[in-house]
Amino acid sequence: MACRLREGQGLASGPRQAGFHLSIIKVREMDKPSRREVLAGTLVTAAAALAISPARALAHTEDRHGAALAAKSGPPLATQPSRAIGGRAGLRQHVDPFIGTGGHGHTYPGATMPFGMVQLSPDTDNARWDACSGYHADDRTILGFSHTHLSGTGVGDMLDVLVVPRTGKVILDPGTREKPEGSYRQGFDHADEHAEPGYYRVALRESGITAELTATERVGIHRYHFPEAGHLLIDFTHGSRGNPVEPTHVSDASLKVVAPDLIVGSRRVHGWADGRLIHFAMRLSRPCAQAVLYGNDRPLPEGSMQIEGAALKCALHFPDASDDALVIKVGLSGVDVDGAMRNLDTEAPGWDFEGYRGAAAQAWERELARITVDGADPEQAAIFYTGLYHAMLAPTLFSDVDGRTRGMDTAIHTLPAEERAYSTYSLWDTYRALHPLFTLIQSERNAELVRDLVRIAEQSPWGPAIWPLQGVETRCMIGWHSAVVIAEACAKAVPGIDYTKAWSLYRRRAFEDEVFDLAAYRTHGYVPADVSRQSVSKTLEYAYDDWAMACLAQAAGAYEDASQLRARARSYANVFDRETQFVRPRLSNGQWAQPFDPRSNRHDPRGWVDFTESNAWQATFLNQHDVHHYITLFGGDAAFAAKLDGLFAASSELPPGMPPDVSGMVGQYAHGNEPSHHVAYLYAYAGQAWKTQDRVRSLLETQYRAAPDGLSGNEDCGQMSAWYVMSALGLYAVDPVSGNYVFGSPIFPRTELELHGGRRLVIAAPHTSARNRYVHGVQWNGRPWDRSWISHRELAKGGRLAFDMRDTPNPEFGADPAARPPSLL
Repeated sequence: MACRLREGQGLASGPRQAGFHLSIIKVREMDKPSRREVLAGTLVTAAAALAISPARALAHTEDRHGAALAAKSGPPLATQPSRAIGGRAGLRQHVDPFIGTGGHGHTYPGATMPFGMVQLSPDTDNARWDACSGYHADDRTILGFSHTHLSGTGVGDMLDVLVVPRTGKVILDPGTREKPEGSYRQGFDHADEHAEPGYYRVALRESGITAELTATERVGIHRYHFPEAGHLLIDFTHGSRGNPVEPTHVSDASLKVVAPDLIVGSRRVHGWADGRLIHFAMRLSRPCAQAVLYGNDRPLPEGSMQIEGAALKCALHFPDASDDALVIKVGLSGVDVDGAMRNLDTEAPGWDFEGYRGAAAQAWERELARITVDGADPEQAAIFYTGLYHAMLAPTLFSDVDGRTRGMDTAIHTLPAEERAYSTYSLWDTYRALHPLFTLIQSERNAELVRDLVRIAEQSPWGPAIWPLQGVETRCMIGWHSAVVIAEACAKAVPGIDYTKAWSLYRRRAFEDEVFDLAAYRTHGYVPADVSRQSVSKTLEYAYDDWAMACLAQAAGAYEDASQLRARARSYANVFDRETQFVRPRLSNGQWAQPFDPRSNRHDPRGWVDFTESNAWQATFLNQHDVHHYITLFGGDAAFAAKLDGLFAASSELPPGMPPDVSGMVGQYAHGNEPSHHVAYLYAYAGQAWKTQDRVRSLLETQYRAAPDGLSGNEDCGQMSAWYVMSALGLYAVDPVSGNYVFGSPIFPRTELELHGGRRLVIAAPHTSARNRYVHGVQWNGRPWDRSWISHRELAKGGRLAFDMRDTPNPEFGADPAARPPSLL
């Protein structure tokens, strides 16, 4: 996902009017870095046994990228855990946070807790598309370490409260990645980096400082080892930028030196989430000797303790920096400074960095242990557990320890006891696989998220959630797929949700709202291409949201509403051209827009796009909820399967003007972006489940690697990884609202999932291999299961799902119409 324009703008709107600035970036093909070798072993333990320092034990050994590390003064450097299955480091040893930091993955390698508010990570760039997360593996300088980051998005924001540790004179200029000379940027080598869940470390070349990062849920914790006197610069102007020319747009900023060891601040940021507020409180393990405040890079008079404005910075000087490690703790809040202080003092009252690091490691181990796999090779284990790790980075916590949160109405709300608010809902992406994964292994948190989405719909002036970020509706992407997440929970009987209230909030969107071209959609039965951009994709996704809202209406007893919405959920047919067998843009007069090229995202090269981050080839298979009826429009099973074959066999050539999100090409299938993610599973609906098994296995093998550029597209807050996790299990929710999973091709001989209430689900495929990718039969709890799908209701009971895997297809499995996945419309 890379949202170019937010929804709700006029026809003449551009990026500037949309509230953020995006330059048109010509994306070059990335060089593929070589596979990184990883150090296995337990050097710290060995060092203790030999009574030598871990730093000395690490001398001349290899760190994460295989480069020799010379022993140096400073902190003991943590070792990279073994990649061997079943090592003492537990499942964390298989997680490589650097996967996805190259190419177009847009992930960050820093320290965070599962679903945490704080993402403390290095910033290598803040002004290009491939640095949406603040970090890219191609970069060779670090600006500093900021406390909020987005994982895998196609738009940049966040990067709040940048801390820059340095020696020598204070430098206020951040420079650029192309010209770092004379700026506060510092060079680094990937050989001197280390990352694991909840911890990050790097050696900074110019200053000789070693930086270590860890986190609690709401607090970022730094530990710096200085070789000489030094300082910390807080650059409160820093943040994500839409282009390299304009600065981060900040207003209402303030910094206050409360004491020599306590600094607080607030600011409003006008970026993607236009107008979001962030507050921080920073405690130092020892007082600074001098604090200097800057406004517009000019120092305030000596003794000044507070400043307000927009371009604010603060330098904290430590003549004794080399005497001992300097630890700083930074609490965040979306509510106020008092909230940041309370979060800080509640979650991190002491100064035991290793204790906080250990607590983060334990938290991640508990979450990763929700799925255990047997028989994975090291590469598979790294991809799978890094994927599971990425799947638990968002949504992110957005309420304070006292239960207060800033709502979508900008007001401060106090939540019921034990309840939490969240942010960073990339719903256009994550409704497809991430939330279905949560319903299996994160059932309690999933219920909490659904309640939060209902609360957001009630508070937000924009109604149902689209892409909310820290109390602001970005209106990025199309549709309101929060309806899908709530309807899925309803279909799966997730308790503790007021579904009647949810429907009352979504009914207005269904029948009354005229925003987002809904009036035209209701009038024509489709969004006309001469009325709005992205018209074809809007029609298809609005139809799917109609299906989701129909289910909510049905659950609420609004049967007439449900009937109308079920009928409207077939609006996809109004943009399907039976002659060409493609969905395509249609004009207000009912005529097809001309010219038409199924590889292009627009019919008029000078006009707006007709498809959202896709083209007609990909959008033609966007139907998720009414597949069997859709198959009849193609002329039956054989014709539909042949069209799918054509998708994967077509040339991957794309015309000029296609966005970089259309990536991971297999023919015209684009795995690097979400509209394609369910498509390989559609063969099962046509009775050719063996083709689903073959194609899914191929995608698992070719679209993911244990390398920085190991993702074929944006990670998108866990969706790209959730596809891998679910598909590796042999399950995928083509239509999450149906409450069903279609079988694919499980890659592990044995997988065990921890379900709600202590129940366990074992997925056994003892003969699976690269060759044995085809399902010849399935058993559920010892009994034959002849369907090519299974319901969530069955799996949630726990039990044993066994696959008979062989090296030749079984065309009979799932071929009978009664054995195929149902369409419930």
